[in-house]
Amino acid sequence: MKFLKYIFSLSLLVSFFFGCTEDDNFDYLNNVDAPKNVTALLQIAQDNSGLVTITPNGEGVVSFDISFGDNTTETVNVQLGQSVTHSYTEGTYTLQLIANGITGLKTEATREVVVSFNPPENLVVTIENDAAVSKQVNVTANADFAMSFDVYFGEPGNDVPLTANIGETVSYIYQESGMYTIRVVAKGGAIETTEYTEDFLVTEILEPLVAAPTPPARSPQDVISMFSDAYTDVNVDTWRTPWSDTTFEDVAIDGNPTKKYSALNFAGIETTTTTIDASSMTHFHTDIWSPNLTEFKIKLVDFGANGVFDGGDDVEHEITISNPAVGEWVSLDIPLSDFTGLTTRANIAQLIYVGAPSSNAIVFIDNVYFHKPPEPASGLEGIWKLAPEAGAFKVGPAPGNGDFFSNSLDDVTTRACYFDDFYIFSIDGSFSNELGSETWLEGWQGVSPDQCGTPVAPHNGSVSATYLYDEGAGTITLNGEGAFLGLPKVVNGGELPGVPVPSSITYNVSLSNNNNRMELTIEIGGGVYWTYQLIREIPVIAGTWRLAPEAGAFKVGPGPGSGDFFANSLDDVTTRACYFDDEYVFSPDGSFSNVLGAETWLEAWQGVASDQCGTPVSPHDGVGVATYTYNEGTNTITLNGSGAYLGLPKVVNGGELPGVPVPESISYDITLTDNNTMEVTIEIGGGVYWTYKLIR
Repeated sequence: MKFLKYIFSLSLLVSFFFGCTEDDNFDYLNNVDAPKNVTALLQIAQDNSGLVTITPNGEGVVSFDISFGDNTTETVNVQLGQSVTHSYTEGTYTLQLIANGITGLKTEATREVVVSFNPPENLVVTIENDAAVSKQVNVTANADFAMSFDVYFGEPGNDVPLTANIGETVSYIYQESGMYTIRVVAKGGAIETTEYTEDFLVTEILEPLVAAPTPPARSPQDVISMFSDAYTDVNVDTWRTPWSDTTFEDVAIDGNPTKKYSALNFAGIETTTTTIDASSMTHFHTDIWSPNLTEFKIKLVDFGANGVFDGGDDVEHEITISNPAVGEWVSLDIPLSDFTGLTTRANIAQLIYVGAPSSNAIVFIDNVYFHKPPEPASGLEGIWKLAPEAGAFKVGPAPGNGDFFSNSLDDVTTRACYFDDFYIFSIDGSFSNELGSETWLEGWQGVSPDQCGTPVAPHNGSVSATYLYDEGAGTITLNGEGAFLGLPKVVNGGELPGVPVPSSITYNVSLSNNNNRMELTIEIGGGVYWTYQLIREIPVIAGTWRLAPEAGAFKVGPGPGSGDFFANSLDDVTTRACYFDDEYVFSPDGSFSNVLGAETWLEAWQGVASDQCGTPVSPHDGVGVATYTYNEGTNTITLNGSGAYLGLPKVVNGGELPGVPVPESISYDITLTDNNTMEVTIEIGGGVYWTYKLIR
């Protein structure tokens, strides 16, 4: 009922306040909003007396001042959760509710009270299965001369009705789907009531309505995907072996390819043709959705070096997940170290899913992959462009030589459309040419003379490309027809249009100046070499950031930038000095680090008796390897690496630790108000947002 919901919301809010503050510190009250969603449940005695019971409710309310709207002049104060009665004669009245908040802020609402001693008439009832909640039924009733209605949902063992104001909706979740007799009783001031009865089929939602969560961006070397749109999948021989005890089909959920197992006892998935070498991986991941799972098991089997089942060197281990949540996507991210019997992982050939209730379980599967934390940034990741200098691109009989041609300093201006081209190496292994509306075109591209112009396909940045950087060999290989560095015509062994457009190009590379300068060379054949000088385009967020030493530097509320639920005080800058000196370091090479020093602010969930300064606790101690991706177009920052964070370590996408697992990546929305001030927001779910103000 709404009444109970509002009480729960307030209880949660009050509990949250006290959990966020220190003893005798009530500065957060300065940020509490006025009460909202103020209403009242009205129930009239069915004896022609006109006695109405009024139960007010709302969010953020301590008490209510009630004016009855008749000739009664006195106002009655009612505490949250209490009721008051008042006798009316027949007629229509305006009930006035003034909700009092914890800080003294008030919200006023009115409610029409129609008192009639006629029996309810023209009862219209709508009964519907909820579109999003399995086995939930919503009942709405309207009638003339009625003030409230009761709903008897007909579930065996539950004869207690739910009550609501006429015109509102009552919701109820059944234990089981099936046919039920639902009875609605409309009540007014008369002794007589009006009823409606319907045999209604309660349905169970047997498949997800939304796709599984999108996995975070990862570099290709950090993931081995069996099934996921986010990554390139390895070959899987079958998603249902002949010896499986289940039915299987490929389905689409919200447009996303998904595997479905029905009547599941056990399902075998095999990669025997090419076994999976997961020896460098640290975790196994799968997303599951089920309407009825009571137990779910995952078994991994390694066939050993001989690659043969039961060949004498097989190893395996099975993990059991008891009572996984049903009716929602569950992300299982399991350390491979938990598969203790899987002593080798170089030849994984079988994945086996087992479900209970046996031969009756329904499970949807998505995002099946192995992964590991990202490696330290190589120094290559980031945005590069030609150095604005003479000799930035040149050709000659040796690497670094410009005897045949070398650009002049004037070319930086006359070919400005070329010198502003970006070459982008992303953390996830993707590469892109960002050329803008114009780049430098040459005669072989259909122009005369050479000039600035609209980029020409396939060298227009539209290709989906990747890169492979071999630091030991000093080479970069671009994969993708039309991807290039420097000049698009220059490829291995020739120049366009004299040779076909290749699907990959390899360059020799050396980095200098703290990985902020790159020299590229490529031989076109016959001992002729092109050389390019590139410089790094430093991301605007690169540098060292800290919390702003002010009130409201970290806060939480019902919207971005809001501190309605909690905001730090100015005193916290001193009492939590160990937190305000923490550094969030974005390096130009794409690496990220939390520099916390000897102490940071710890909370009880991290194992301390009370919130206090203390030694940083793993994995939020700045020791792990992490990288970042900054998307200037969407104003987002994504941190990649378990334990990397901005603001508070407990705050992650969709929840707070320890209530959710430590994620491998976290995405934040940011706003740069100036070059040295950043506002960071993140939603933890349910429309609740944390906001941080960082300064550089």
